[in-house]
Amino acid sequence: MGTQEAINNIIRLVGGQGNINKVWHCMTRLRFDLIDDNKVDQTEIKKLPGVLGAQLQSDQFQVIIGPKVNSWYEQMLSVLGDKDDATAAVAPKGRKSLVSLFMDTVSGVFGPIVPAIAGAGMIKGLLAGLIALKVVSAKSDTVMVIDLIASGVFYFLPFFLAVSAAKIFKTNEYLAAAVAACLMYPSLIEAAKALATHQEGAVSAIWLLDVIPVSVFNYASSVIPVIFSVLALSYIHRWVDSIMPDVLKTVFTPTLTLFLGALAALVVIGPIGIWLGKGLALFIEGLFSVSASFAGLVVGAIRPVAILTGMHHAMTPIALQNFSDRGYDMLMPMMFMANMAIAGATFAIWRLSNDRQERTVTLSAAISALLGITEPALFGVLTRYKKAFIAATIASSLASAFIAFFGVRLYGYILSSIFSLPAYIGPYFIFAVSGVVMALVISFVLTTMLVGKEPSSEN
Repeated sequence: MGTQEAINNIIRLVGGQGNINKVWHCMTRLRFDLIDDNKVDQTEIKKLPGVLGAQLQSDQFQVIIGPKVNSWYEQMLSVLGDKDDATAAVAPKGRKSLVSLFMDTVSGVFGPIVPAIAGAGMIKGLLAGLIALKVVSAKSDTVMVIDLIASGVFYFLPFFLAVSAAKIFKTNEYLAAAVAACLMYPSLIEAAKALATHQEGAVSAIWLLDVIPVSVFNYASSVIPVIFSVLALSYIHRWVDSIMPDVLKTVFTPTLTLFLGALAALVVIGPIGIWLGKGLALFIEGLFSVSASFAGLVVGAIRPVAILTGMHHAMTPIALQNFSDRGYDMLMPMMFMANMAIAGATFAIWRLSNDRQERTVTLSAAISALLGITEPALFGVLTRYKKAFIAATIASSLASAFIAFFGVRLYGYILSSIFSLPAYIGPYFIFAVSGVVMALVISFVLTTMLVGKEPSSEN
């Protein structure tokens, strides 16, 4: 069975085209927003070649494909058409919980742009390693060029988020980018930098008509403000379009939408988003200040479950906000430990198995986890071996507590892969390496002890 035939079968087994409200993808999963979840035949979907797993989670139906998911998605769109741009009315599915809505939004917004931030993060991490090893000078032109390649994505992150969020909220992508441009305009960023450095004449707000205050913040690299601004823009756009006479819509709908949307972003949503982001970061910081080891223990324990349920994207905005506000983050090293623990448990299953075909699949999943892509290992292996999953969770928790105790941190976003180790070169490097070894060894040994020789899927 070829890929296209498998895709056609997926569409049929989720209830057909008429049952699909929207489809999108993240790094490894096709995600469906379906009209009637009861029409899905999960058992048959899981049997399709190339499918690593399937689940209904947070009002999404998710089909786990692995690294080839983008190719599958493109082929699926050729059959379905662009479901993101569909304007036809669909049957109501029922009110989603706030948690479900949040997870749908976060995974939908961040999923498509992960390759950009992961690629840039890897370059940034390797550059940090080269500088730490004194292979290149930090002040050289070479470093300047490589750094602008790596840092550009993060500095202009609001633009990426705006376009991605516009697809999720079904509004015009270019108006969304225009709102992001307002938040990123140099005069506002320069005013924020002047305020931060206490320069003479610096102001905390710029006044519109001497009545409306535009708070001065640096929105470069920010996450929360732009997402909520685009959400507001989607409602503003629909409202303006509904009241505007047809003869004026072409010119005045985008004009009024942009003005109101940008004003809402600058005056209300942006400042609230900044403070909300700071509050989330402070909450995590507070947890660490109470007990770094306990914080690591908790975050490390929930991380594998979070990936399994699709909730792991919720940590990404906090980590990115930490980089923006504090210049470093302690969550991403814990994500790294979790990935290594998952890899260790999967390598153990590979070693224990005698089935040739299963060993091939398991080894591929283990290597993917080692490289930072854990879904094949979790859905293709560890969900079938519950004791191995428990072993990975214990190892993740212990390794995360260990590195948190020693204050291991990152100074830039990077994919949680074994190749991200150069990013840790510096005072925390030995502890980061020790944590990786702990995660791999503990999960491997525990899995071997708990699962035993010749494991079966019942374990």
